[in-house]
Amino acid sequence: MSRISLLRTLIYSLAGLLILAPAYGFNVNKSVRIDADSTVDGASSVNGSISVGDNAIVNGTLDTVNGSIRVGDNVHLEDADTVNGAVRLGDGVIADDISSVNGTIEIGAGGIISGEISVVNGRIYLGTGSAVAGDVSNVNGEIQVDGSEIGGNLSTVTGDVLLMENSVVRGDLIIEEPKGWNWGRDRRKPKIVIGPGSSVVGVIRAEQEIELFISDSAEVGGVSGEASMEQAIRFSGTHP
Repeated sequence: MSRISLLRTLIYSLAGLLILAPAYGFNVNKSVRIDADSTVDGASSVNGSISVGDNAIVNGTLDTVNGSIRVGDNVHLEDADTVNGAVRLGDGVIADDISSVNGTIEIGAGGIISGEISVVNGRIYLGTGSAVAGDVSNVNGEIQVDGSEIGGNLSTVTGDVLLMENSVVRGDLIIEEPKGWNWGRDRRKPKIVIGPGSSVVGVIRAEQEIELFISDSAEVGGVSGEASMEQAIRFSGTHP
């Protein structure tokens, strides 16, 4: 799904809660809390946050328009979606898709995401031992991957990428070309760091100029576009 499609889907579906709220009892202006060790079908709000206690099972979606979503440790859920707010998952969480338009997404240690992670304006962080089966993408914001595996592509437009602690990207690492009149010519170059023991099985595809740093112990399938392996700055420590 493209970022434009994601944005439209989130806004239309979540804003639709405003219409459905009176009939189905959704929480419009209140926050929602799901107790630890409980089992529920899902939770929705419009102008409120959603929190889930440890070890809960959510057989449905968590969604809100203006609010954050915070999930405790060892929770099982389907999707977590918000328009304006962060999504923070604790350790050992199992979920399908995680998305936001404006907000940080954080996945705790040992998390398993069977689908994709996508945000437009926000930072993405993957904790140690987590795994994402699909793509991980944003437009603006740093992406930090610590000892995790991404089964699909990892992509950004203006964000820095830190691939650290033996992380693996099975697909390509893509730095997309900015499009639109509001992207100035004097913008900074995204900084891409492939840290010690980390690997990009596919290629690093630079559709714009970047600053590329590759550890001596990292492995990259290739570099194409506005960068090359010869231009990459090699380093031997933990960080360049």
